[in-house]
Amino acid sequence: MGYTALHAGWGRLDASLDDLGCGRSWADIHRVKGLELACPECRGKVFARVSPHRARHFYHQVRPRDCALANESPEHHLLKLELATAARAAGFRAELEVGNEARTWRADVLVFDRRDRPFMALEAQLSPMTPQEAQGRTDRYAADGVAVCWIAVEKRPWERGVPSLRVAPPRSRGDAWTVRHGMARYTWAAPHTLKTKAAWTHVSCSLVDAIRWILQERVHAHAGPDATVWWTARSYVQLAVVRARLEADAEAVLQAAAAEQRRQAADMRAASAERRRRAAEDRRQAAEEQAREERAEQERLSAFFEHAGMDAALWPAFMHMVRSTSGKAVECGAQSPAHGNGLLLYSRPCKDSAFQLAGVVCPDPSALARWPADLTILVPGRAWLSRIEEAARSPLKVAVLNPVTKRCAYERVGPGLRR
Repeated sequence: MGYTALHAGWGRLDASLDDLGCGRSWADIHRVKGLELACPECRGKVFARVSPHRARHFYHQVRPRDCALANESPEHHLLKLELATAARAAGFRAELEVGNEARTWRADVLVFDRRDRPFMALEAQLSPMTPQEAQGRTDRYAADGVAVCWIAVEKRPWERGVPSLRVAPPRSRGDAWTVRHGMARYTWAAPHTLKTKAAWTHVSCSLVDAIRWILQERVHAHAGPDATVWWTARSYVQLAVVRARLEADAEAVLQAAAAEQRRQAADMRAASAERRRRAAEDRRQAAEEQAREERAEQERLSAFFEHAGMDAALWPAFMHMVRSTSGKAVECGAQSPAHGNGLLLYSRPCKDSAFQLAGVVCPDPSALARWPADLTILVPGRAWLSRIEEAARSPLKVAVLNPVTKRCAYERVGPGLRR
């Protein structure tokens, strides 16, 4: 069944209009013998008829399989008629089942503007359709400068991506078709600050009101933050834009603060790295200076090393043991002929006191005849200890500091103290 038919002389007939859209009456075509009417889709022969629900329409004498109009469901036809009625109630000319010349689309209801130009298609879409098909059909309308609103009675996968309405039929006689999804408003609690709640919410209304708002451009298709398309007023979009700008400004402040924190952290890391670099450089220079001093010290003490038979490389370890065991600041003096060419060591008990002679390293045993009893002799091993022990003429204190084994021992040697 369909609402339109073609007559050779009268042109296109619309059963939903009192004058059939051509200045004729229903009586001119209903049950008139010999009247030739054709389907605008398949050009098959059709007849005028009134349904049990008093809906005027055209039907095929033999339903063709490939005619879209002939195979539409009664629910589809009722919704189409409701859409056309709503568009006309809004003050617009609306025609049912109109296609373009290229036959790339056929609108269930095509609405014309004040200049009698087609500008909106209302599509009752009850059969399944993929999101890609919905977008493709929408694009074909757009290519001819025609917008489209898809109307369904169930939730469909394509309703998020194209302008659409989800409607519910009347529950009882006298009730109106209602919109359940597709109309939205933006609510923002006063005062309009970021601390107050704001959200897009769905609006339920009658289908007649929704079609009137759409055709009168009181609402327009808008893609929300998640790319869902719905119909809403421009004032709501403007309010959402104000909120979005506040959120963007607040986010920019947070991002700037975070960037400043990152910059400060980077500066701190750079400063810390520079301090570590300088400290490493200071340590390197100090190590080089210490190495130079040690080389100079070893060159200065080369005659002593030859006298003591000591490996110069072991001297730093020997002096480390001296300082560790004494617990005092210790400095090396020069070889002293008065002390058997031994190396003089000076120490001080505290920082503010003067250095005093505290010991002699490897004095020649021949110089021990008048050796002071309180002057410690330091030797690097047992061989030197034996030489000192054999030559001792009085009790002597000897510190044996072995730089190889890292062992330290204090001995008392002299007459009557032989081991």
